[in-house]
Amino acid sequence: MTTTTTEQEPSRVYDAEREYEKLTGMERSAIFMLALGRDFGKPIWKKLDDTEVAELSQTMARLGNIRPELIEYIFSSFVSQMSISGSIHGNYETTERLLAEYLPKDRLELIMEEIRGPAGRNMWEKLSNVSIPVLTNYLKNEYPQTVAVILSRIATNHAAGVLSNLPDEMAMEVVQRMLAMEPVQREIIGKIEDTLRSEFISNLAGSRQRNSHELMAEIFNNFDRQTEGRFLGKLDEVDREASEQIKMLMFTFDDLAKLDNVSIQAVLRLVEKPVLTLALKGTSEKIREFFISNMSERAGKMLRDELEVMGPVRLKEVDEAQNEMIAVAKNLADRGEIVISKGGGDDELVY
Repeated sequence: MTTTTTEQEPSRVYDAEREYEKLTGMERSAIFMLALGRDFGKPIWKKLDDTEVAELSQTMARLGNIRPELIEYIFSSFVSQMSISGSIHGNYETTERLLAEYLPKDRLELIMEEIRGPAGRNMWEKLSNVSIPVLTNYLKNEYPQTVAVILSRIATNHAAGVLSNLPDEMAMEVVQRMLAMEPVQREIIGKIEDTLRSEFISNLAGSRQRNSHELMAEIFNNFDRQTEGRFLGKLDEVDREASEQIKMLMFTFDDLAKLDNVSIQAVLRLVEKPVLTLALKGTSEKIREFFISNMSERAGKMLRDELEVMGPVRLKEVDEAQNEMIAVAKNLADRGEIVISKGGGDDELVY
């Protein structure tokens, strides 16, 4: 037994060392800070600037499960000060709770926005990473002067894309205002940034936040109709409030009809024709008309003809096709290319 123990111990140390070598410096630092926790980490966090906190927090939130052996290897000099009985888990929620202990609320919100929102160190870099259709749909409701200021500060290729998608009359007015623009006061820029942060970027970031009810809603979305009904029925009996929250958060096939034209057209471009035809089998005429109205006249006519001649199909196949289209929409939303709501209600679209 003694010999066996002697042979196994180096193997454990070697594995931890090998994993350590794979980590980047930022990942090692993130594990270090996550393991130190609130009390020991507080003096260090206070000495970091916003950019360093954001970079470290982003890495921390992506860590996932960290093996205790690896933690011990990285923090051997601190083992006596820590009590590590199991693995630690880095995610958005644990990171936010940790930072909330010693960062002011306004600074914490900016840091978490940096983590969850579109990529970029500041507001203008963030806007340059939002898809052109989504940004255009938001800006077309703003004053031309405001749009001119915004386009003058984002990446030029992104500004070009937005201008080309704005209505012609508005686009030309924005161009003229940009040509005549004088230096803008910092106070005005700050107000525009605050508005964008509260009305636009935060909504995009919100679509990436997940809690237990959102997770369950996503799981329920992947059930077939019979299983979904069975689970929701049982949950209604034991926890009606939770059941209602999940229903509100679930994104169903019918919710696709609540997307704007630009968004649904982006979905349709990524869905194969047989999948769309199968998904629309058995839906209401209103739902069919919504999809057909966002297709070319020829493609819409062909789809109508195929639906008319299509014979009976299994409900399971329809569910699978609809779930595939829902998945496409969610993937586009995750990439910031479209914005969707995750349930019913009056505010169907968030911009």
